[in-house]
Amino acid sequence: MTGGGGPFQDRIALITGASRGIGRALALTLGRGGATVVVNYKKNADLAEKTVADLEEAGGRGLAVQADVESVDGVEALFTTVQEQFGRLDHFVSNAAAGAFKNIMDMKPHHLDRSYAMNLRPFVLGSQHAVRLMDDGGRIVALSSYGSIRAYPTYAALGSMKAAIESWVRYMALEFAPYGINVNAVNGGLIDSDSLEFFYGVPGMADQATVLDRIPKGRAADVQEVADTIAFLLSAGSEYITGQTLVVDGGLSVVAPPFFADARAPLSLPPRPTWDS
Repeated sequence: MTGGGGPFQDRIALITGASRGIGRALALTLGRGGATVVVNYKKNADLAEKTVADLEEAGGRGLAVQADVESVDGVEALFTTVQEQFGRLDHFVSNAAAGAFKNIMDMKPHHLDRSYAMNLRPFVLGSQHAVRLMDDGGRIVALSSYGSIRAYPTYAALGSMKAAIESWVRYMALEFAPYGINVNAVNGGLIDSDSLEFFYGVPGMADQATVLDRIPKGRAADVQEVADTIAFLLSAGSEYITGQTLVVDGGLSVVAPPFFADARAPLSLPPRPTWDS
């Protein structure tokens, strides 16, 4: 894991679900740092190729690889391509995710099966393949969400898988540390992305604006803010961090009812005090 130039010069990175959202933002960030990025996608080849073109313009190299990581064969094919093209891997980021937004009593067996097959299994199998290609140490990062530690409507299937991912991160960190491999997770709150719009489009869901008002930072995160956190965990500066889940949620997970936003004077928060006040 050595090289000159940018902070990711000569690194080989694989990001699942990298044609849009956080995955795309991360691919461009690593590209600007000089990395070669394998841009995994499921269906939209045009978006994946656009991501590759943009990261190469930013100074990196890219390769778009179609693979459905919901399939065991798809995961294996993806890593086989990495082995054949590069012979090694420095960074594996498990980003692709999907789930059925339903109340528990409305879930069918296939919803549970797909939640596992799409979210948890690709991370575990992908990490097994990644370790075999990380011959000079490496970094593995999984994307989680605040549904892993908080409960809210229709998120049980996906949130429980995210909680499992965070547990697997700790076990992997223990077993992979002797190989020089760090394993961490990034737990995102409300991220301004297509996924957020889809979730808040579920019939009967609370209005998104009412939730944003409850976040201490008062807004959703930009995908770049999450990508920057992942990039830190892939960087040399995170060498002594492993088995951890970094929360990027603007303070959302630290608040609980009763909310200050619901309080009345004299309990309500006053304007920010100034030097002269």
